[in-house]
Amino acid sequence: MLDEKVVKLLNQQVNKELYSAYLYLDFSNFYYDQGLDGFGNWYKVQAQEERDHAMLMIQYLQNNGERAVLEAIDKPSVPTDSAKAVLAEGLKHERYVTSLIHDLYDAAHSVKDFRTMQFLDWFVKEQGEEENNADSLVKKFELFGDDPKSLYMLDNELGARAYTPPSLTL
Repeated sequence: MLDEKVVKLLNQQVNKELYSAYLYLDFSNFYYDQGLDGFGNWYKVQAQEERDHAMLMIQYLQNNGERAVLEAIDKPSVPTDSAKAVLAEGLKHERYVTSLIHDLYDAAHSVKDFRTMQFLDWFVKEQGEEENNADSLVKKFELFGDDPKSLYMLDNELGARAYTPPSLTL
């Protein structure tokens, strides 16, 4: 049986992950509208990853006899003024999600819920990768965004990203 606070935070995280998927679909739509299909693809894949993160948490709750509680998902309200601003908002959002995962891990640690901590270890590592990827995109855009040929090459690179489901086993 999981601690009540841990269950509450896991359920909140499910909904935050689903919001992240919505947010990244919104970013994807923005980039497709701008003719940057590679960037659009990159964020579409990112949205799929976030959805899977929510599904993993739902499965974890269910495997531990807990009910996953789904709430309404807010419409993304992040301004999409420019391609560079969207990337910066993506990095900001990943840092926020990292803080949520850390809070969840801390709650599990405080009640010595080692099984949940072990489950969350994957998410801690994943968030490190997510922040690194988002930071790399910002830096690359700052380097290449003003040069049409370089931006074209970066867009093509991002267009090659393919979805790979997470390899976490519960």
